[in-house]
Amino acid sequence: MTGATGRLGRVLTPELARAGHAVRATSRTAPADGPGIDPARMDPARRNPAGVGWVRLDLATSEGLGPAVEDIDTVVHLASAPYQRGYTRKVDVDGTRRLVEAAGRAGVRHLVYLSIVGADRMPWPYFKAKIEAEAIVAAGPVPWTVLRVTQFHDLLDEAMAKLTRLPVLPVDPEIVGQPVDVRDVAAHLVSRVTAAPAGAIEEFAGPTVLGFAEGLRDWLTVRQVRRPLLRLPVPGRLGRAFRAGALTSATGNRRRISWHDYLVDRAGRLD
Repeated sequence: MTGATGRLGRVLTPELARAGHAVRATSRTAPADGPGIDPARMDPARRNPAGVGWVRLDLATSEGLGPAVEDIDTVVHLASAPYQRGYTRKVDVDGTRRLVEAAGRAGVRHLVYLSIVGADRMPWPYFKAKIEAEAIVAAGPVPWTVLRVTQFHDLLDEAMAKLTRLPVLPVDPEIVGQPVDVRDVAAHLVSRVTAAPAGAIEEFAGPTVLGFAEGLRDWLTVRQVRRPLLRLPVPGRLGRAFRAGALTSATGNRRRISWHDYLVDRAGRLD
């Protein structure tokens, strides 16, 4: 698995191990003390080092690529470098190409690539890089599945925390999303890695379509923060894509943890 120390990888790695899989976790910042999960990087409720070994892998340079894929049946490719300009391309596009080629030489039988719902509809360079990477996976020698997911709850949480530093909060009330919990995505991936390669793009989303203003009000209520909202539509192609529901899924699988559930659970853990 690439990106094992990332937002999703930290949750997925121990879940795969608990499901009985031998996991080779890779990251540029793998723990220095050998095999196993670095406890400092894991949710305390999910620590389980059994069945996990680490390989240092830098997709931007190919360092560690051979050992990462040797004798591996399934690769789950999570690693990404969003919004870092040229480095994003080195990791997400060039790095994915190197990984696919190495996996093909190693005889990997399934490559699962994590992408983003709306990547083909949002006019963002990072999303365009994800579409390029999807095409590389689909054209490669390894049987594949592309799983597009919606925005993670904790990513949206962080964005709202930054937004609420302002005295007045600009909001386009017609923007909608369908955020998903990383725990639900991890649970889905645990079952997906043992299924046959789809040879297609699948989608996975949160349980409900949510207006951004509604989600922000819920955040303010649970966090007990008071801020006035200012209606301010996002201009141009980006705004039109947001309002057209580019970040929602009409066809994808859905799971149980809602935005409100996440907020309440998060608030309880912060208390």
